[in-house]
Amino acid sequence: MPKPPALREMIERLIAAPSISSTLPQYDLSNQPVVDLVAEWLDSLGFDVKITQVPGREGKSNLVATLGSGTGGLVLSGHTDTVPMDEGLWRTDPFQLTEIGDKWYGLGTCDMKSFIALAIEAARPYADQGLTHPLTILATADEESSMSGARALAADDLAGARFAVIGEPTELAPVTQHKGIMMLSLVAKGSSGHSSNPALGRNALDGTARILDEICDFRDGLRKTYQHPAFEVDYPTLNLGCIHGGDNPNRICDHVDLSFDLRVLPGMDNDIIKSELEDRLAHRLDNLGLDLTLSLLHPHVAPFESSGTTLAAEATALSGIASKSVAFATEAPFLTDLGLETIVMGPGSIDQAHQPNEFIETKQLAPTIDILRGLIEKHCLAP
Repeated sequence: MPKPPALREMIERLIAAPSISSTLPQYDLSNQPVVDLVAEWLDSLGFDVKITQVPGREGKSNLVATLGSGTGGLVLSGHTDTVPMDEGLWRTDPFQLTEIGDKWYGLGTCDMKSFIALAIEAARPYADQGLTHPLTILATADEESSMSGARALAADDLAGARFAVIGEPTELAPVTQHKGIMMLSLVAKGSSGHSSNPALGRNALDGTARILDEICDFRDGLRKTYQHPAFEVDYPTLNLGCIHGGDNPNRICDHVDLSFDLRVLPGMDNDIIKSELEDRLAHRLDNLGLDLTLSLLHPHVAPFESSGTTLAAEATALSGIASKSVAFATEAPFLTDLGLETIVMGPGSIDQAHQPNEFIETKQLAPTIDILRGLIEKHCLAP
């Protein structure tokens, strides 16, 4: 069986395989073409490759590939999906790897198909060596939407590994903490009627004005109550994302749909914060005759705080970059919950993620391979 192609061709073929995940069905695609490519390459290197369909998500699969046997090894983890894209804003074909200067452009170059190819390239020299602890390459589904792939993992899937690197774009800085996130839907329901007489209905927009005041007061309270100096934005954030309601100016508005996200700090509990907000909103709407529901758009992601110091210290020594905290969420809490000491570290900048004309700088490719090989030698070759 032929070995994997050169690094550039691997990235090129991954970019050319669309694998958008979205909460909107019209944009959502299968990740199977990407999984099949990765499976073929890792199988040719002698990895034991397992592909598992994510429960309840047709066309979505996780790949777990393990080289060597035993326990206590290292996981290199990446997600196979990308966000949707605004094709009209791209200067190049988003599904074709395009080199301009010292940058490679394409959807997923930064976030984060390149890391999967880099993990394979890093593993290549060890295919014929006897590893003392297993090396596992993990490729998950739906990180950009529901994180259903990471939620479906079990400890047994990961060959008893002790350490994990998630290759999200951090410019090769080891990340040991990040905020959690809830995406929330709020629906206020009243009743419609002719606008000439307000008594004929119950106006959901009137109630929403009070709701928005309460949410903003709640947001200000969170900022005053919780701070964490390790973060650049050192307080919880709440972003009012979108609102829809009513259907005509001369009808009393019978419903309003509001969506927003809330990012909590390590040490905060998503469920408790959501419950506190529900109580505040319920009291604010007393005597308005409106029905209010506050629900999660999909299960929340907990804040992440590394469970140890070994891996972060090793990554800092190899990269020369100090560990840090970030505001964006990753799959790290799910691997931590499975008992793995986890860091987030990969090439590229989060500033390029989710943007038209996404790119990765080529100068970060070789250092990434060197760092990953250093970690493989420490955790898969050492006694």
